[in-house]
Amino acid sequence: MNQPDDFDPPATADAPIFRATLTPHRSLSRGGFLTLMAFVAAISFVSGLVFLRMGAWPVFGFFGLDVLIIYGAFRLNFRHARAHEDIVVTPYEIRVRRVSHRGDVMEWSLNPLWARIEKHSHPEFGIERLYLVAGRRRLSIASFLGPDEKASFAAALQEALHAAKRGPTLNPVT
Repeated sequence: MNQPDDFDPPATADAPIFRATLTPHRSLSRGGFLTLMAFVAAISFVSGLVFLRMGAWPVFGFFGLDVLIIYGAFRLNFRHARAHEDIVVTPYEIRVRRVSHRGDVMEWSLNPLWARIEKHSHPEFGIERLYLVAGRRRLSIASFLGPDEKASFAAALQEALHAAKRGPTLNPVT
């Protein structure tokens, strides 16, 4: 059975079995953003000129305000895209590191022998929430992902947890 590279036996006892960096999805690249803003600015400018020639000069300013509001909304969106979540599974620990869009860092460490994945699903939409549960700790993970991506991620993480529970393989028999 072929396994992904993430599940190859580690070279040392504390080498990562699984490593993932999760980031929010952004469908618009920087080039796409510049193109969109140029298009919106051009349309607003031409429309504003039409109203300006009709004598409704205040409308011209409102078209400029619309462009500024759209620009600000996209800048805020891009700032939030800097957030990410790193999950590393070794035979001895699960490390979850969450970095907010402001740069605030929160880190958790769980024992993989006691950890399990808890899924909250909706019958129509699929997996809505994923949690790593160890004892009384319940840590929400993969909130950036969509339902299908969460299912795939949960399967890969579950396989990594099983590998961690089997323990390190320092001298694999090939």
